[in-house]
Amino acid sequence: MTNESAAGTSALGQAAEWQPDVLGDDYEYRTLELGPDPDGEGDIVATLVRHLPDAGATATADAVLYIHGFTDYFFQRHVADHFTGRGHRFYALDLRKCGRSLQPGQTPHFISDLAFYDRELDDALRVINTETTANVLVVAHSTGGLVTSLWLDRLHRAGGTAAAGISGLVLNSPWFDLQGPAYVRTVGTQLINTVGRFRGKSALPLGKSSAYGDSLHQSMSGEWDYDLDWKPRDGFPVRAGWLRAIRLGQARLHRGLNIGVPALLLRSELTEFAREYGPTVDVADAVLDVAQIQRWAGCLGGRTNIVPIDGARHDVFLSAEVPRTEAFRELDNWLDWLAGRPA
Repeated sequence: MTNESAAGTSALGQAAEWQPDVLGDDYEYRTLELGPDPDGEGDIVATLVRHLPDAGATATADAVLYIHGFTDYFFQRHVADHFTGRGHRFYALDLRKCGRSLQPGQTPHFISDLAFYDRELDDALRVINTETTANVLVVAHSTGGLVTSLWLDRLHRAGGTAAAGISGLVLNSPWFDLQGPAYVRTVGTQLINTVGRFRGKSALPLGKSSAYGDSLHQSMSGEWDYDLDWKPRDGFPVRAGWLRAIRLGQARLHRGLNIGVPALLLRSELTEFAREYGPTVDVADAVLDVAQIQRWAGCLGGRTNIVPIDGARHDVFLSAEVPRTEAFRELDNWLDWLAGRPA
């Protein structure tokens, strides 16, 4: 796959230009050149997208940096609109080998160490800081929730998250543990670690399911339009080395983090795993076990508000209208609290 929209940009240290994005009017992208891939797949890039507020509008609140999950990229215009409507500058990052950032010959979403993502997260933060003096609110979904939690913990240990200009973290169904029977988290994880270390690009025989994708995309039973090359209905193959990196990251989280800022965690009330689409997939998390999300939420350190949303999908902001509206209401209440709390 190629990404025509991300061609011909310059490195972060040079006068990189914003260019029109595939999302259309009021969206622009900028490529972050990351150099050689530590996982050996040539030169890699990440792509920072920004949503421009209405002409004449003034940003009055923290900037937002949105991070997607696995088999995902940023396409959620209504999320960007919600934040800019509140006075936030909105940015979203397609991580290396994901969405706009995927280059020919690269393995979609593959990474062998989640700490490698610090490079593009740090670069994105620097770009935002050149455009605004506001603090930055991190918003992350699913795997992105794990990645950003670990990144913020490292930032905090290196000198303080608040000192780096981060104001808070919003987690949308973060992937805090491996779903499925208990043995996959014990004996199964030992096998993943072994295979992932020596045959990292091997696809695991987990089977595929399009149930969640069918509940989202407008070509099937959903209401959302997005690029099925960048977000296939049945997902990308799960590679052993990638899952090993996930399990190592989850183990680090389970030992306890300190992200240094308040967090809001939104999740569905129910889990409903299914191989094929049915009505229950529309009102539950069909990807992750919400009991595991709840169990490990306390590992972030500091104050974490956990809000289950009745009838929400895995991505709570892609839920049906009623739970989606409730999720935005809970988000707004928390953002009002965050803005009004003492420094």
